[in-house]
Amino acid sequence: MPASRSYDRAPAGIRPVTIEPGFVRSADGSALFSQGETRIICTASVSESVPPWMEGRGKGWVTSEYAMLPASTGDRKPRDISRGKQDGRGVEIQRLIGRSLRGVVDFKALGERSVYVDCDVLQADGGTRCASITGGFVALQLCLQDLVEKGDLEALPLNQSVAAVSVGMVGGRALCDLDYREDSSAEVDANVVVTGDGGLVEVQATAERTPLSRAHLDELLSLAESGIARLRDAQAEAVGGDLPG
Repeated sequence: MPASRSYDRAPAGIRPVTIEPGFVRSADGSALFSQGETRIICTASVSESVPPWMEGRGKGWVTSEYAMLPASTGDRKPRDISRGKQDGRGVEIQRLIGRSLRGVVDFKALGERSVYVDCDVLQADGGTRCASITGGFVALQLCLQDLVEKGDLEALPLNQSVAAVSVGMVGGRALCDLDYREDSSAEVDANVVVTGDGGLVEVQATAERTPLSRAHLDELLSLAESGIARLRDAQAEAVGGDLPG
């Protein structure tokens, strides 16, 4: 394990984060999310309808799609359409993004409309699913703020904010926000999704070689909490200073 991390970070440090709101002007809400060398375009689009199984309930819906562009990694990644089916990893990730975002939405207040959050990875250097959740929330809030400003909604239909970060055990050390080099050599890696009030939405942890002890799990969750606090600051700045909850 190299003595230094990218950007000369301490174990609890996260990579530099920048969020450019309104990156796609044709979208109802959007952001270019960058965390180190990982860059993702997140857009949110409104449809004035809900899936057939939700019609007539007076509630809305939020869902997500995720894709890595062909040049997002060192070797060209074929588009899903060229293989005739969606990549299994991509399906699992977009389900995680959708669950994470739905966990903070007031569907009754949203009304019978759907919001589609699309996360397209321009460049991947680890942590793309966590970055998609963090950036996807920004696009979602900007989209909903626009509906409020236009008078389509009375109030923002969000109960909390949500963000996510990766953590792991690498060379026996607990680290926050793993880049690709660290993730590829980690004994344990985890993705932690947390709401603005500190509630855990999801924890995905996998021990590649060494079983994870309870003490190390607590240490990793503590690192994630501090990292997500800094991500929330970046989210707040991107949406104009206020996060729900």
